[in-house]
Amino acid sequence: MSAKTINLTLKVWRQSGPTAPGRLETYKAENIPTDASFLEMLDITNERLTLEGQEPIAFDNDCREGICGMCGSVVNGRPHGPEKETTLCQLHMRHFHNGDTVVIEPFRARAYPIVKDLVVDRGALDQIIMAGGFISVNTGQAPEANSLPVSKENADLAMDAAACIGCGACIAACPNAAAMLFTGAKISQFALLPHGRPEAAKRALAMLAQMDEQGFGNCTNHKECEMECPKGISISNIARLNREWLKAALLSKEKIPA
Repeated sequence: MSAKTINLTLKVWRQSGPTAPGRLETYKAENIPTDASFLEMLDITNERLTLEGQEPIAFDNDCREGICGMCGSVVNGRPHGPEKETTLCQLHMRHFHNGDTVVIEPFRARAYPIVKDLVVDRGALDQIIMAGGFISVNTGQAPEANSLPVSKENADLAMDAAACIGCGACIAACPNAAAMLFTGAKISQFALLPHGRPEAAKRALAMLAQMDEQGFGNCTNHKECEMECPKGISISNIARLNREWLKAALLSKEKIPA
């Protein structure tokens, strides 16, 4: 074995469909380059499985540059693996050791039905965005940059919130499968800017209602979401979400649960 390759034992969740029973299957991943990404390791394993006439492991991926939010699995109990602020496609095999056993499972949440193996349907997040994660403006030429003054502090906070890629790791990490960090980030990126204020109340009520309708849980401040977010989204966005919703509920005279 080369000093720059490792051998691993993989325990991978295999499930042929949403209603089929699932199980962990054991595979050998041999001669894996340490400079390969985790997804490339799965590619190498799938190539071997295909040559052996076995069904390859299904997993989500797209850009493989850490910006699309498509990839994501639970690696040894942690969404996206052991490295802080790292997507699964950016996780490299040099962070593992020769002979390691690696357990790979899909994101788990009631709102994330398993499609196949490590692939889950994260369409529930799209439904939250469709409920209000946008601003209504006329299209055309971009306005002059200084026509709407924005403080440096608010601009920075809005950009930090907008860094959310919608991968859903926060939900997989949360013991309640709450989508509060995701929804909070999407609400914050508009609430902090003048462009988002005209529809702020409508947005907060609609997105929170849709979040509940999709079957997500509620936040109990465990902070696993912040810990596992590959973009380092702060739970301060959850506090802002709660404030935006409370103001909107009071203004609309809706009944606020005790």
